[in-house]
Amino acid sequence: MAQVSPLIDYTIPADRQLHLICDNYATHKHPNVQRWLARHPRFQLHFTPTSASWLNMVERFFRDLTQNRLRRGVFRDLEELMMAIGTYIDRHNESPKPFIWTARAVDILETVKRARRTLYGRASLLGRRTQSTIADLCGHAPRVRT
Repeated sequence: MAQVSPLIDYTIPADRQLHLICDNYATHKHPNVQRWLARHPRFQLHFTPTSASWLNMVERFFRDLTQNRLRRGVFRDLEELMMAIGTYIDRHNESPKPFIWTARAVDILETVKRARRTLYGRASLLGRRTQSTIADLCGHAPRVRT
């Protein structure tokens, strides 16, 4: 981010907030990153939800757009860049390919149940207050199977 910031500060007016969509990794919790974000309050981070594998398809599309059209491209202005992106999308949509989900619903639901059991199990180690917080977040009281 440190290398990107001067370019962004130069090209985007200072009164504009910048919203960044990030993977939900713990990188943003590192003290160096926290200090950088504190010094650059116009950067607002938004995180993709965990267990949102459908977002992987969105990421793949943007990866393909970047690799197949934008990287090493020369665009004289914003309009030319927008036209290149629009043309890429139009061509992509001429022969769309559906994503075929390989995971079975029963397997996905079992993973969610296992994650909840783990979460509630850890909450029980931390005490009653943590359990009630998790219940508030999940919308129901924790049920832990032993």
